[in-house]
This record gives sequence, structure tokens and C-alpha cells, in this order.
Amino acid sequence: MAARSRGSGLFWAALSRRRAPGPSRCLSYQPHAPAPGTWSTELSRLSHGDLYRLSVTDPDRFWGAAAADRLRWVEPFHRVRDCDLSSGRIGWFLGGKLNVSVNCLDVHVEKHPDRVALIWEQDEPGTEVKVTYRELLETTCRLANALKSHGINKGDRVAIYMPVSPLAVAAMLACARIGAVHTVVFAGFSSDALAGRIQDAGCKAVITFNEGVRGGRVIQLKATVDAAVKTCPSVQHVFVCQRTETPVVMGERDVQLEEHVFDYRDGDVFGCMADVGWITGHSYVVYGPLCNGATTVLFESTPVYPNPGRYWETVERLRISQFYGAPTALRLLLKYGESWVKKYDRSSLRTLGSVGEPINHEAWHWFHSVVGEGRCPLVDTWWQTETGGVCIAPRPADEGAPIVPAMAMRPFFGIQPVLMGEKGEQLSGNDITGALCISQPWPGIARSIYGDHQRFVDTYFKPYPGFYFSGDGAYRSEDGFYQITGRMDDVINVSGHRLGTAEIEDALDEHPAVPETAVIGIPHDIKGEVPFAFVVLKEDLSDDAPAVLQQLRDLVATKIAKYAVPEHFLVVTRLPKTRSGKIMRRILRKVAMETTEDLGDVSTLDDPSIVKEIIEAHEAYRKQRQEEKKK
Repeated sequence: MAARSRGSGLFWAALSRRRAPGPSRCLSYQPHAPAPGTWSTELSRLSHGDLYRLSVTDPDRFWGAAAADRLRWVEPFHRVRDCDLSSGRIGWFLGGKLNVSVNCLDVHVEKHPDRVALIWEQDEPGTEVKVTYRELLETTCRLANALKSHGINKGDRVAIYMPVSPLAVAAMLACARIGAVHTVVFAGFSSDALAGRIQDAGCKAVITFNEGVRGGRVIQLKATVDAAVKTCPSVQHVFVCQRTETPVVMGERDVQLEEHVFDYRDGDVFGCMADVGWITGHSYVVYGPLCNGATTVLFESTPVYPNPGRYWETVERLRISQFYGAPTALRLLLKYGESWVKKYDRSSLRTLGSVGEPINHEAWHWFHSVVGEGRCPLVDTWWQTETGGVCIAPRPADEGAPIVPAMAMRPFFGIQPVLMGEKGEQLSGNDITGALCISQPWPGIARSIYGDHQRFVDTYFKPYPGFYFSGDGAYRSEDGFYQITGRMDDVINVSGHRLGTAEIEDALDEHPAVPETAVIGIPHDIKGEVPFAFVVLKEDLSDDAPAVLQQLRDLVATKIAKYAVPEHFLVVTRLPKTRSGKIMRRILRKVAMETTEDLGDVSTLDDPSIVKEIIEAHEAYRKQRQEEKKK
């Protein structure tokens, strides 16, 4: 590993010449030892129903006991919480100090140093690398010391632009160990998108690989970083690791969730297929499993490389106990039939999980009956980056409690969901739909938006004062179970990746031939949702539309990522706007969905005749696509 630094020496040399330090070499701890067995003796005897009621009626007792018993503290907390959702004030475990790296590594090295922490399932099948807790601690400490030697200190921000790998995990834990703040950027983002995230966080350093491999294709990561940092004056160091250099072989709510939602048991192999650049990877590939002392799988490849049986071959070979995947991948694999699944032994599986978006019924039943052979509970989990971990899921529950297909169902400990009406009123009773809010804080909730706390308050707490607003809609069934109905704002979910339509529009609008665009999301059988772009071209460029549209595709891929490129482009002369200039997106959505029989009230449009023009343009576009499919 080498450092391309603005005034620094060789990073890899600094990393490799330090002998593996024990915990004291990185940090000096005086751990707080809570009264042993508080959680297990006092609370574990309660039923799930009693535990849940305690968690919402006496959260101080519930979370105080859990935190004291399950985590190692440098200094004990003196107060469990100080929260006010009306003002956006969030404080938990006041006065307490801990280090998540120590809870993920040192605690387990003391008990079972040679237990496998990570199984790196590399791009090529059968090339897994196993890393023990002792080895991961040594690598993390070396990396932490090397970062400190280059001036990375507590509070500094570090961007991590790496594929799923042991070094990516070590980089995250090394930052946490020295008090630096890591921002892990998905290693598929373009240089412009990477630069934007580096600038937003004010990162002092970037850690990357020279290149990555995914789906048999080499990805030039360092070249992307080099292009990004040209516009990032805050970056002082770029630390680069060659893929062949693998040293040594290579929050609290996560602790609770692993056991209760996924039925994790000692000795299990936890298989979450997410990238570490997303919150699912943070919570359920890295911090959750490692805090529990689990063996966690790092899946570097794709669901269909080298064939559609890749997931299930990996399950058989690694003996995965819990499989946590995205509905978009499941819908893709469903298209290939059952033979690719049944070819492999899946008897090790005990729990299946779905994450990233609501799962549809067809995919749920295929996942449960074919992959899980009808014997594995399937937990359709609802949560968000802002919640830190699962908030609603079928498990935990009392023994024998039913699981309803394609429904998140039950709130997790400490979560009190409520549904709000259009006038801001709290809806009572069942068999109703409304805006999904949560009525009291929980330990995993986000504390703020970096550098913009007012935006944090305005987004999550202002719409419904006294409540956390998720931005999602939900249905509460006659039995009191919750089903997520989708986003209520202008955010679309493409293959589990949340994208703001404004971000895509901003990229499209940079083209000199495009004065205006509007992007909406429409359903897609595989990806869940895809962007649909309505594009207004300058009048003298209408004949050049095909060339311009290709340029727009390239522009979005460069500015954001390839998965953000709209699936559909419809060239229109104008967009439907109200007299105040607001684009009426519900009309565009009806046009795209071909449900224009009932357009609703269009009296607020500045020129209602534009609707007919857009419908006719879409009909011509639809016929053109049909003709292209026949060829």
C-alpha cells in the first residue's frame, strides 16, 4: 500500500513495518465492567410481548440494562437518554464513552482469537479468504497507527472507496478506533459523485484500492479517485492498496438485532450480500455481526457471475446460516427458474431476510418455498439509513406467531409506529393507510445531518411535530400488522439504491441542449423502480434528439452512476406546471404508467392542453418501442 500524499511518506511502509500491536498500542482503555448478567437474568426470562411492552413503556430500564450488559464501556453512562423529537434533540447514554472497534474486535479476541471473523467471497467462486478475529485486530491496529502517523486525528473525515474486502472492513474499524469519521462511498460511483461526497464531508484522506474486480470485470478505482480529488482541496492523502496486498492473509442496536431478528446463534455464518458502501453493509456486514462475535461473509461478486447459481453455490460451500438479500436480486434470479437453486445444498440455511425495498408476493413465495424449502422463516425488514437498523420485521415475536407474506409486520423493541393522516392527525384503528412515523426515539436513530442540523430537523421532525417522519407510507392491517407502501417524496429506489429525482434532473439539466427535465420513478419487474425522464429540448435541436438522448445517458452515468441512468426518455415540448411554476408530477406519473383515464383535478395547471400533447407523445414512444422489439 502506498500513499499518494500531499506532503507524506509511504503509507504501506508505515503499515507494514509496525508489528501487530495489541489494543494498548492503539488506545489505552480502562473498561467499565457493569454488573454481570443484568440483561440476561432480569429481562431474558420475559416473553417477547412483555419485552416489547417494557421497551416502549420504560425505555430507560430496557436500553440501560441492555447497553450496560452487552457493551464494553471506557466510561459508564450516567443517564440513558435525553431526547426531544419536537426540536430534533437526540442524546443517548450520556456521559458514557466506548469504542466500537474494541467492541467488534478486542472483546472477542480475548475469548476466541482464532474464530473466523470474515469470509471474503471473492469475485471468482471458490477463492474465499478467511480472516480470524486476531488477524483482523492486528490489521486494524496497523492501519490505525499508520493513519495517525500521517496526521489523521480524532474528528477528521476519511473517505473509503473500496470494494467489499477485509481491508475495507479494517479501514472502517481503524477510523473508528482512532476517532476519525469514515464515509464509505460505493465503489461504483463516478469521479464526480465521489468528489461531491468528499467535499460534503470535508475529507482529509481517501483510502482506495488500485483496482477492483466485479462480475469478471476489472474496475479502475485509483483512476476514479485521482480524477475526484482534483476538485477536493481538503484531501491531503490518498492511500492506495494493491489488490494483491492483503495484510496477514489478507451501535448497540446492531448487537440486539442480530440475535432477535435473524436468530443468530454462536457458530453461525451470517451472509448479508450488501456492499459495505451502503448502510446495510455497515450494519449487517460489519458492525452488527462483529459486535456479536459472528462470522460474516463479504460478498464481492454479483448474483449472476459466473452463472445464476452463484448465491446458492456460496451458501453450500460456506454453510451460510442466515441469508440477507435484496428483492431486486431475488426478482432477477427468479427469472432463471428453480434449477439453479435446487442444484445446491441449502440445508445450512435457517433464516432468510429481505432488505432495501418492500418485497413483492411472487418473489417472497419463491424465496421462501424454493430457496428456503418452506422451512426457513423469512423476515421482510423495514428500516432506513436514518434509523441505523431494522425497525419493523416479522421477528422477533412470541413462539408460534405467524409470518404474513410480503409484510414487515411487527415493530422492533423501542419502536412505536404510528400512521398520520393528510391533516397531520394521528390515525387510530386498523385497516388504514397513512404516513409512517415513529412516536419516540430509539438508540439507533440518526443524531443529525453533518453540517446542516436544521435540514435534519426540517426533514424528519417538522412535518409531524413530536414524531419522526420516515417519508414512507404504510398500511396497518386488520390484525395490526404493518406493510410498507412506498416512498411519499421524490425519492426512487433502483435495485435497493435510493436516488433523489432532483439529483438526476440536475445532471440532465447540465446538457446545453436541455432547458428543463422532470424525472419520476415507475415500477420495474427486476429493479423495483426505474427512472423515467421527461425531457424538453431546445426547439432547433428536435431533429438531433437521438444523439442528445445518448449524451444524456452518458452524462448521468458520469455524474452519478450507471444504475441512475433513466430507463425511459420521453421528449416533450413542455412540462405540466401549476401557475406557481411547480411541475405536476402526478400527471407525468399517470402518463408513464398509462393510467390517464382519471387525471384528477387539472384546474391548477397553467395550460391544461399540455396534458394531451404529453399523452400523444407517450403513445408514439410506446409504439416505437413495440416496433423495435419486433425487429
